[in-house]
Amino acid sequence: MKRRCRKFIGLLRGINVGGHNQIPMSDLCSLCAEIGLGDVQSYIRSGNLVFSATATAARLEVLLEESIERRFNLQIPVLVRDTKDWLGYVKSNPFPKASLKEPNLVALALSKRTPKADATEQLRERADDGERLTQIGDALWIHFSGGSAKSKLSPALLDRLVGSPVTTRNWRTVLKLQDLAHSRSATD
Repeated sequence: MKRRCRKFIGLLRGINVGGHNQIPMSDLCSLCAEIGLGDVQSYIRSGNLVFSATATAARLEVLLEESIERRFNLQIPVLVRDTKDWLGYVKSNPFPKASLKEPNLVALALSKRTPKADATEQLRERADDGERLTQIGDALWIHFSGGSAKSKLSPALLDRLVGSPVTTRNWRTVLKLQDLAHSRSATD
Protein backbone atom coordinates (compact mmCIF):
# COMPACT_ATOMS: atom_id res chain seq x y z
CA MET A 1 0.00 0.00 0.00
CA LYS A 2 1.40 3.37 -1.01
CA ARG A 3 1.80 5.94 1.77
CA ARG A 4 0.06 9.24 1.32
CA CYS A 5 2.16 12.38 0.94
CA ARG A 6 1.61 14.87 3.76
CA LYS A 7 2.89 18.34 4.52
CA PHE A 8 5.26 19.05 7.37
CA ILE A 9 6.99 21.94 9.08
CA GLY A 10 10.62 21.40 10.05
CA LEU A 11 12.45 23.51 12.61
CA LEU A 12 16.23 23.48 12.84
CA ARG A 13 17.57 24.65 16.14
CA GLY A 14 20.35 27.17 16.46
CA ILE A 15 21.48 27.68 12.87
CA ASN A 16 22.78 30.95 11.42
CA VAL A 17 22.83 32.62 14.84
CA GLY A 18 25.74 34.85 15.79
CA GLY A 19 27.95 33.44 13.05
CA HIS A 20 27.59 29.87 14.32
CA ASN A 21 26.21 26.77 12.59
CA GLN A 22 26.04 28.46 9.21
CA ILE A 23 23.84 26.73 6.65
CA PRO A 24 22.71 28.65 3.57
CA MET A 25 19.00 28.12 3.07
CA SER A 26 19.47 27.39 -0.64
CA ASP A 27 21.88 24.57 0.28
CA LEU A 28 19.48 23.25 2.90
CA CYS A 29 16.60 23.24 0.43
CA SER A 30 18.78 21.42 -2.13
CA LEU A 31 19.70 18.82 0.47
CA CYS A 32 16.03 18.33 1.33
CA ALA A 33 15.18 17.72 -2.32
CA GLU A 34 18.09 15.27 -2.65
CA ILE A 35 16.79 13.16 0.25
CA GLY A 36 13.33 12.97 -1.28
CA LEU A 37 11.38 15.78 0.34
CA GLY A 38 8.98 17.57 -1.99
CA ASP A 39 7.71 21.13 -2.34
CA VAL A 40 10.55 22.37 -0.10
CA GLN A 41 10.35 25.98 0.99
CA SER A 42 12.35 27.83 3.63
CA TYR A 43 11.45 30.89 5.66
CA ILE A 44 14.10 33.27 6.96
CA ARG A 45 17.62 32.14 7.78
CA SER A 46 16.88 30.61 11.17
CA GLY A 47 15.97 27.15 9.90
CA ASN A 48 12.28 26.96 9.09
CA LEU A 49 11.12 24.54 6.42
CA VAL A 50 7.82 23.56 4.85
CA PHE A 51 7.85 20.37 2.76
CA SER A 52 5.91 17.28 1.77
CA ALA A 53 6.88 13.67 2.46
CA THR A 54 5.46 10.21 3.03
CA ALA A 55 7.51 9.32 6.13
CA THR A 56 6.55 9.93 9.75
CA ALA A 57 7.63 13.09 11.56
CA ALA A 58 9.98 11.08 13.78
CA ARG A 59 11.64 9.43 10.77
CA LEU A 60 11.98 12.79 9.03
CA GLU A 61 13.73 14.28 12.07
CA VAL A 62 16.34 11.50 12.00
CA LEU A 63 16.73 11.73 8.22
CA LEU A 64 17.26 15.50 8.31
CA GLU A 65 19.65 15.39 11.27
CA GLU A 66 21.79 12.66 9.69
CA SER A 67 21.80 14.36 6.28
CA ILE A 68 22.75 17.75 7.77
CA GLU A 69 25.58 16.16 9.74
CA ARG A 70 26.92 14.40 6.63
CA ARG A 71 26.65 17.45 4.36
CA PHE A 72 27.53 20.31 6.70
CA ASN A 73 29.41 18.48 9.48
CA LEU A 74 27.01 20.00 12.05
CA GLN A 75 24.93 18.28 14.71
CA ILE A 76 21.66 20.22 14.58
CA PRO A 77 18.52 19.16 16.43
CA VAL A 78 15.57 19.08 14.03
CA LEU A 79 11.92 19.04 15.05
CA VAL A 80 9.27 18.07 12.51
CA ARG A 81 5.54 18.56 12.94
CA ASP A 82 2.66 17.66 10.66
CA THR A 83 0.88 20.79 9.42
CA LYS A 84 -2.32 19.52 11.04
CA ASP A 85 -0.52 19.61 14.40
CA TRP A 86 0.78 23.08 13.55
CA LEU A 87 -2.77 24.33 13.00
CA GLY A 88 -3.56 23.03 16.48
CA TYR A 89 -0.72 25.12 17.90
CA VAL A 90 -2.01 28.21 16.12
CA LYS A 91 -5.53 27.68 17.46
CA SER A 92 -4.36 26.98 21.02
CA ASN A 93 -2.27 30.15 21.53
CA PRO A 94 -3.05 31.11 25.15
CA PHE A 95 -1.86 34.70 24.70
CA PRO A 96 -4.01 36.09 21.87
CA LYS A 97 -4.04 39.73 23.08
CA ALA A 98 -0.28 39.82 23.59
CA SER A 99 0.18 38.12 20.20
CA LEU A 100 -1.72 40.91 18.46
CA LYS A 101 0.06 43.67 20.35
CA GLU A 102 3.58 42.16 20.57
CA PRO A 103 3.85 39.21 18.16
CA ASN A 104 7.62 39.10 18.47
CA LEU A 105 7.37 38.60 22.26
CA VAL A 106 5.08 35.56 22.22
CA ALA A 107 6.87 32.29 21.48
CA LEU A 108 5.89 28.74 20.73
CA ALA A 109 8.48 26.40 22.27
CA LEU A 110 8.62 22.84 20.99
CA SER A 111 10.86 20.03 22.20
CA LYS A 112 12.17 16.77 20.79
CA ARG A 113 10.28 14.83 23.47
CA THR A 114 7.20 15.66 25.52
CA PRO A 115 8.22 18.06 28.31
CA LYS A 116 8.87 16.58 31.75
CA ALA A 117 5.82 16.68 34.03
CA ASP A 118 7.28 19.42 36.23
CA ALA A 119 8.89 21.50 33.46
CA THR A 120 6.23 24.19 33.27
CA GLU A 121 6.18 24.79 37.02
CA GLN A 122 9.98 24.91 37.23
CA LEU A 123 10.14 27.37 34.34
CA ARG A 124 7.45 29.56 35.92
CA GLU A 125 9.55 29.71 39.10
CA ARG A 126 12.40 31.18 37.05
CA ALA A 127 10.27 33.54 34.97
CA ASP A 128 10.96 37.21 35.56
CA ASP A 129 9.82 40.65 34.44
CA GLY A 130 6.16 39.67 34.00
CA GLU A 131 6.91 36.64 31.82
CA ARG A 132 4.05 34.18 31.45
CA LEU A 133 4.37 30.54 30.55
CA THR A 134 1.88 27.74 29.96
CA GLN A 135 1.87 24.26 28.46
CA ILE A 136 -0.81 23.03 26.07
CA GLY A 137 -0.25 19.47 24.91
CA ASP A 138 3.37 19.11 23.83
CA ALA A 139 3.80 22.86 23.33
CA LEU A 140 5.09 25.45 25.75
CA TRP A 141 3.97 29.02 25.18
CA ILE A 142 6.02 31.88 26.57
CA HIS A 143 5.14 35.57 26.67
CA PHE A 144 8.50 37.31 27.05
CA SER A 145 6.99 40.60 28.21
CA GLY A 146 10.45 42.19 28.60
CA GLY A 147 11.95 40.53 25.52
CA SER A 148 13.67 37.18 25.18
CA ALA A 149 17.21 38.60 25.06
CA LYS A 150 17.11 39.59 28.75
CA SER A 151 15.12 36.56 29.92
CA LYS A 152 16.43 34.04 32.41
CA LEU A 153 14.52 31.42 30.38
CA SER A 154 17.59 30.69 28.26
CA PRO A 155 17.80 27.91 25.67
CA ALA A 156 20.07 25.90 27.99
CA LEU A 157 17.61 26.23 30.87
CA LEU A 158 14.68 25.25 28.66
CA ASP A 159 16.56 22.16 27.45
CA ARG A 160 17.52 21.11 30.96
CA LEU A 161 14.11 21.56 32.57
CA VAL A 162 12.10 20.24 29.62
CA GLY A 163 14.40 17.23 29.25
CA SER A 164 15.28 17.46 25.54
CA PRO A 165 16.33 20.07 22.96
CA VAL A 166 13.83 22.94 22.66
CA THR A 167 13.45 25.44 19.85
CA THR A 168 11.23 28.52 19.88
CA ARG A 169 9.50 30.52 17.18
CA ASN A 170 7.81 33.86 17.72
CA TRP A 171 4.15 34.36 16.84
CA ARG A 172 4.96 36.07 13.53
CA THR A 173 6.99 33.07 12.42
CA VAL A 174 4.35 30.61 13.66
CA LEU A 175 1.74 32.35 11.51
CA LYS A 176 4.03 32.66 8.49
CA LEU A 177 4.82 28.94 8.58
CA GLN A 178 1.09 28.22 8.82
CA ASP A 179 0.48 30.44 5.78
CA LEU A 180 3.29 28.81 3.79
CA ALA A 181 2.04 25.34 4.63
CA HIS A 182 -1.42 26.13 3.36
CA SER A 183 -0.46 28.25 0.34
CA ARG A 184 1.33 25.31 -1.28
CA SER A 185 -0.44 22.91 -3.60
CA ALA A 186 -2.66 20.60 -1.59
CA THR A 187 -1.18 17.19 -0.77
CA ASP A 188 -3.63 16.38 1.99
